[in-house]
Amino acid sequence: MSEESLRQLRERMMPMLRLVAEEYRTRVPDGFPVIVDAVDRGVFGLEIEPSYALYVSSDGNEIFADYYWRSDRYDARSSAMREKFAGSPVYDRRPLSPNATDLELRNAIAELMARHNYQPGLIHISDS
Repeated sequence: MSEESLRQLRERMMPMLRLVAEEYRTRVPDGFPVIVDAVDRGVFGLEIEPSYALYVSSDGNEIFADYYWRSDRYDARSSAMREKFAGSPVYDRRPLSPNATDLELRNAIAELMARHNYQPGLIHISDS
């Protein structure tokens, strides 16, 4: 059931992903954005650039929204009790209902776009 549900989500989400990819084509490094379309292997999604991606994947039983991004260079929330290294990759896996509404799917894509748009420039990946 999960593979068929993943295919149905792909059919609904792919036009949205293509639109976002076209919108970001002039704003990201050459070769990006990349649309990942491998439903037969249990995944599809969008890589806006090397450090920002959203994948919808299945483990055979459940469907997940997998986010990948780099943490901000500046973080006022780190403290002596809890270290947080700037520019560290973050991998966030969330369950996604096969019956997700179009609004929920758009919000998943919008969250990725917001994280990418918020980044303070490429300098956050390495110190100068």
